[in-house]
Amino acid sequence: MSSLIVTKSAGIKNRLIQGFSCLKHLKHIHAALLRLGLDEDTYLLNKVLRFSFNFGNTNYSFRILDQTKEPNIFLFNTMIRGLVLNDCFQESIEIYHSMRKEGLSPDSLTFPFVLKACARVLDSELGVKMHSLVVKAGCEADAFVKISLINLYTKCGFIDNAFKVFDDIPDKNFAPWTATISGYVGVGKCREAIDMFRRLLEMGLRPDSFSLVEVLSACKRTGDLRSGEWIDEYITENGMVRNVFVATALVDFYGKCGNMERARSVFDGMLEKNIVSWSSMIQGYASNGLPKEALDLFFKMLNEGLKPDCYAMVGVLCSCARLGALELGDWASNLINGNEFLDNSVLGTALIDMYAKCGRMDRAWEVFRGMRKKDRVVWNAAISGLAMSGHVKDALGLFGQMEKSGIKPDRNTFVGLLCACTHAGLVEEGRRYFNSMECVFTLTPEIEHYGCMVDLLGRAGCLDEAHQLIKSMPMEANAIVWGALLGGCRLHRDTQLVEVVLKKLIALEPWHSGNYVLLSNIHAASHKWEEAAKIRSIMSERGVKKIPGYSWIEVDGVVHQFLVGDTSHPLSEKIYAKLGELAKDLKAAGYVPTTDHVLFDIEEEEKEHFIGCHSEKLAVAFGLISTAPNDKILVVKNLRVCGDCHEAIKHISRIAGREIIVRDNNRFHCFTDGLCSCKDYW
Repeated sequence: MSSLIVTKSAGIKNRLIQGFSCLKHLKHIHAALLRLGLDEDTYLLNKVLRFSFNFGNTNYSFRILDQTKEPNIFLFNTMIRGLVLNDCFQESIEIYHSMRKEGLSPDSLTFPFVLKACARVLDSELGVKMHSLVVKAGCEADAFVKISLINLYTKCGFIDNAFKVFDDIPDKNFAPWTATISGYVGVGKCREAIDMFRRLLEMGLRPDSFSLVEVLSACKRTGDLRSGEWIDEYITENGMVRNVFVATALVDFYGKCGNMERARSVFDGMLEKNIVSWSSMIQGYASNGLPKEALDLFFKMLNEGLKPDCYAMVGVLCSCARLGALELGDWASNLINGNEFLDNSVLGTALIDMYAKCGRMDRAWEVFRGMRKKDRVVWNAAISGLAMSGHVKDALGLFGQMEKSGIKPDRNTFVGLLCACTHAGLVEEGRRYFNSMECVFTLTPEIEHYGCMVDLLGRAGCLDEAHQLIKSMPMEANAIVWGALLGGCRLHRDTQLVEVVLKKLIALEPWHSGNYVLLSNIHAASHKWEEAAKIRSIMSERGVKKIPGYSWIEVDGVVHQFLVGDTSHPLSEKIYAKLGELAKDLKAAGYVPTTDHVLFDIEEEEKEHFIGCHSEKLAVAFGLISTAPNDKILVVKNLRVCGDCHEAIKHISRIAGREIIVRDNNRFHCFTDGLCSCKDYW
């Protein structure tokens, strides 16, 4: 009989060594152990326990351990390891405590996994106790234990302790270097991570793909283009760009730093591309103001048979929002399950933003209401959408609901609120919200909030107060802040203050053409011909080129682009014929083209001839001849709508009996029956 048991035991051992295809087979072997009285054979039980985790059934693993009369250190180690590998970190810590109650001491196989669990749940108290046990057990020289300690301290924010552990390792291979670099990145010490990576190379060590991805992430966060380019050279020279993860990190880095040419070069050179690679490239185009390129790449990705993930979809929706491509955004959003938008705050926020920027705040509101979990980002998107769409009272009311829901506002919330006040000219309310940031919500106003306040005051005609606010700022005013004051000067025709503002802007943005053009125009209007010529000369010497004004309109899911005086469109002849008809109707309605607006319109040509064929007028004319009589016309412009076009489109909306929506780089203008929703205040 004993020989039969030995034979069967040997068979079971062989079966355990071979492994199992399903949990059912493992249970059969476990049952055989019980029948043969081998259920206390710790070697065999350890094998069963280890295999039980392969099927993700931790309940069965717990039963095995619970039914063992005298579990030893090996069984506990296997249990802790299996739970950690299945992301059951708190449970693994509880098993560790059970092991200690049994009187067992941890060993070199226990420490790495318990420390990893402590790092993941941020249990620094137990982690520190484990460190002292590591020393007592004489395991402080174990490389895996050291790396686990580094991970623990960095994850819990004790970066100095992590560095001490790192420093105590005598012969370091790349693993502790990678762990420390990753730790620095995790706590936002990106400069230290980059410096440590340099030291790693100076030591003659070859970094692995993980450390390269981490250091590129550090360069991305700090916007350190020079260091990133140096790492790119190292990667290319050592043939590591063939690694899909490293190449994707490079694409993401260049995209975040605005170098889309290099990002595309790396992307095109990748032998293998995964969905993350495509998404990084699409996101890069979208975030760098290249929506058409983002959409072109998206369609190319679909042709490759890849299903978009969350990040690709966010890039597509952002691009559709920028172009005002509602139909395309609707179609793209149907490529993934609608519930994903309601469950995923990132996707939901992108969809809210897309609908809001495409002039469909009603649809944006539906998405907002349907979101199953509304975090602060979702609330902020709804508030900003309402503000941008001119629903100022609703935006301010939603802020009240946000407070009642227990969601604490952040700095982005107040940007939305201040923008709402700016669009409606609510100066007192704006002052109240601005002051409440610090007094009520302990949020220090940042440069964006000062910019909003300067914009609000400037548009309301409080130019001196706006100028004084800039002077009192605790930080140096940037081009956005001075640009906000410029908007007020332009609106109220203050030619004296505008000279001061423009000189500041030219110093801050020597590449921005509009500031030179406007200053030259103002000098010319004041008959300061020499000064005007000098500005034009400086502009020419510096090679500054004017930013072209683009307008887009979507018809039947296709986005059409127009420039001033554009004749490249296939329907140009009909478009200009329509403009000719409108010119006659406008003249009959009492509209007279004026170049007065040109003086204060940065991006436009100074000649009266071009006023009649600005990009927004061309887009509106195309919309009139290409859509049904009752359809709304939505035009998106990359710059501020020109004053003359604003006046002309008001008349066109009455003449054509159409609702025309123009979204410029500042706000929505909804033209109906000769009036604009902005009430000529923009």
